[in-house]
Amino acid sequence: MDIEILKYPVGKYESPAEITEDIFNEWILTIETLPEKLKKLVGNLSYDELELQYRPGSWNIKQVVHHLADSHMNSFVRFKLVMTEENPTIKPYDEAAWARTADADNEEIMESINILEGLHNRWVMLLKSLKPEHKKRTFIHPEYDRQLTLEWMLGLYDWHCRHHLAHIKQAIEKEGEFTPEKVNQ
Repeated sequence: MDIEILKYPVGKYESPAEITEDIFNEWILTIETLPEKLKKLVGNLSYDELELQYRPGSWNIKQVVHHLADSHMNSFVRFKLVMTEENPTIKPYDEAAWARTADADNEEIMESINILEGLHNRWVMLLKSLKPEHKKRTFIHPEYDRQLTLEWMLGLYDWHCRHHLAHIKQAIEKEGEFTPEKVNQ
């Protein structure tokens, strides 16, 4: 079992050298379609299935769904900051700590999917309104310790959507192979 493949089923994020209009629009489509894809993937899972993990020691499906809502709320705010401030420094957050809070480890995943539906509708509206010069607006991300562009960040969130959808599919396909009881046998 290759843990790196389980951890990064779509590979690690690598921004293309040149981000064309077609690539940018493809990324917008990923943002636009995530809530519906997510709903189709997890909408009929049982509470037991929501506990499935995609690799040993990973988050379970319900935590991934809630993480997507948390992460994308933060991302939307970051996009708005980049659009309205000159080269802002964005605030990182502790994703693992957020995944352990009571609201992020509960079975009511439709609440997070509902958040994603509304949030992604607004996000897509914002993204489709961008002029070419907006895509090159910059920000500082303390975790990367460098200046990045808004278009780079959209690519990261395109990857983030695909990355976590693949994690959920992996957890479903592995059918509980990575539950703590089975891993410790």
